[in-house]
Amino acid sequence: FWYLQGASVPGEAEPPAPELVEAEVGGTALLTCGPSHSQSNFSHVDWFSVHKEKPTLIFRVRKGQGQSEPGEYQQRLSLQDRGTTLVLSHVTPQDERIFLCQVKRPQSQEHRIQLRVYKAPEEPTIQVNPLGISVSSKEPEEVATCVGKNGYPLPQVIWYKNGHSLKEEKDRVYIQSSQIVESSGLYTLVSVLKAQLVTADKDALFYCELSYRLPSGNHMKESREVSVQVFYPAEKVWLEVEPVGALKEGDRVEIRCLADGNPPPHFTISKQNLSTKEVEEMTPEDNGVLVLESAQKEHSGLYQCQGLDLETMASLLSDQQELLVNYVSAVRVSPAAPESQEGGSLVLSCEAESNQAVQFQWLREKTGQVLTEGPLLQLHNLKREAGGGYRCMASVPSVPGLNRTQLVHVAIFGSPWMTQKERRMWVQENAVLNLSCEASGHPRPTISWSVEGMAQEQDQEPQSVLSVLSVLVTPELLRTGAECVASNSLGRNTTTIFLELDSSRSTGLSTSTVSPSVRANGTSTEKKLPEPESKGVAIVAVTVCVLVLAVLGAVLYFFYKKGKLPCGRSGKQEITLPPSRKSEFVVEVKSDKLPEEMGLLQGSSRDQRAPGDQGEKYIDLRH
Repeated sequence: FWYLQGASVPGEAEPPAPELVEAEVGGTALLTCGPSHSQSNFSHVDWFSVHKEKPTLIFRVRKGQGQSEPGEYQQRLSLQDRGTTLVLSHVTPQDERIFLCQVKRPQSQEHRIQLRVYKAPEEPTIQVNPLGISVSSKEPEEVATCVGKNGYPLPQVIWYKNGHSLKEEKDRVYIQSSQIVESSGLYTLVSVLKAQLVTADKDALFYCELSYRLPSGNHMKESREVSVQVFYPAEKVWLEVEPVGALKEGDRVEIRCLADGNPPPHFTISKQNLSTKEVEEMTPEDNGVLVLESAQKEHSGLYQCQGLDLETMASLLSDQQELLVNYVSAVRVSPAAPESQEGGSLVLSCEAESNQAVQFQWLREKTGQVLTEGPLLQLHNLKREAGGGYRCMASVPSVPGLNRTQLVHVAIFGSPWMTQKERRMWVQENAVLNLSCEASGHPRPTISWSVEGMAQEQDQEPQSVLSVLSVLVTPELLRTGAECVASNSLGRNTTTIFLELDSSRSTGLSTSTVSPSVRANGTSTEKKLPEPESKGVAIVAVTVCVLVLAVLGAVLYFFYKKGKLPCGRSGKQEITLPPSRKSEFVVEVKSDKLPEEMGLLQGSSRDQRAPGDQGEKYIDLRH
């Protein structure tokens, strides 16, 4: 094969350029032996692969039948299109070479094919310099490394900063690329970008782009964008305060020192007292923040940040900024313990200091009602009901939420007031019962009980007391009830509690409580009322009795009008009836009504009550 050795004969034409065939790694290459319109006989063809200008027989075609030669292509070759096309499957990077076919009949002809193999690289990965770059560096430093794996042939790399491509620039930008040949024959590209950065590059975004070719055309893949940490000295220091706006005592305040350098300098904070001009040094946290968890008026002053660059030892100062913590002092009420006789008068005054204008309000503690605006509260013609809590509020309208209050209790002299207990309640014998009694007055009353038990007192208000007595329900207690006595130097008052036994319930040991309800300005007695279901039964019984009495009255009136009913007798009355109606019925009226309700049936004292009558009224209509 003289043409394969590079020899040529003077005067003869150069052999034609090989036909170009392209395939992707892992795909299939179709190698056609000559043009499709060729008149050659392809029943006798030999196929060769040429590597380093050395041909190697890889396939034979005899009488239209193909056979692979032993070697690397033995399992990957087959015939197609009546023997004119050799099919190479599972293409690898090593298959990129020249393939030669020889047709022996009718005359010897040869056709060369150049196979080009392609493989798209994987998505490029990018790794930024984790140590960062200082702007004071005298030579370019590594910014990032781009890696494109398993491509063929070797892809091209382009670096970008903020969307603009970078080109090598002496002493400013270097791009160092290298390649690794994998065992598969594919290439891995490693590209390192080195650059000398400036302060403006602190927010710059870098990425790399891989350009490669496939049979379908040119393609590209981009990495993600990354930013590298840039170290540069600070040029300015300033101070910020949060929250913004008017501050008040109790607010959480952050005083933050900031600088435009990276890393930030070491900060200290100084505070100058506005009145004494004294300066106090304060150390913030590592991030330059001083936190006042609950700001007080003492924190007011002129604050200033100082930043020290530990690399250059340069010091920068911020502008001074005033921090004003608005305050309201503790509220003072005079008199502190006001008291008065009924019908008297009181004047309460309220005082407080602030660095701002203060407004005062008086409110009734029990209802929250605003009584007056201003520091003075005047109370005239005082009644018992006027006793209790009054609250003075001192507020600063210009600083929302800044206020303080003080509660004072007004006492009105008087004998004890009692709380009447009206809760309907049945008790069981041998049960433990909690009886409560509440009284108020000035001086503050004391409470005692008429029965033995365990009593506990609780202060409700300065002039009120609640006593709870735990007692065992006994027949004696059911008979006498319990009396609560409240007394002070001006008098005494009582509340009596009556209990009734609930026989329909179990008599096991249990605990019940009688609670206070409405107030009574005198002695009050609690009588145990029937439960709702007992009351309903009584109403039904009374209604039935009234209906029966109405019917009976109508019957008596009928006989009276007929003249057959003599009047003026009591007990049993005989009424003459026709024979056919004798012994027909008896009307019996049984009633639990009081005597005055039985007047219609009441006879004269001459009638005697029948034996076993048991107080029941009869009208015998049988005779």
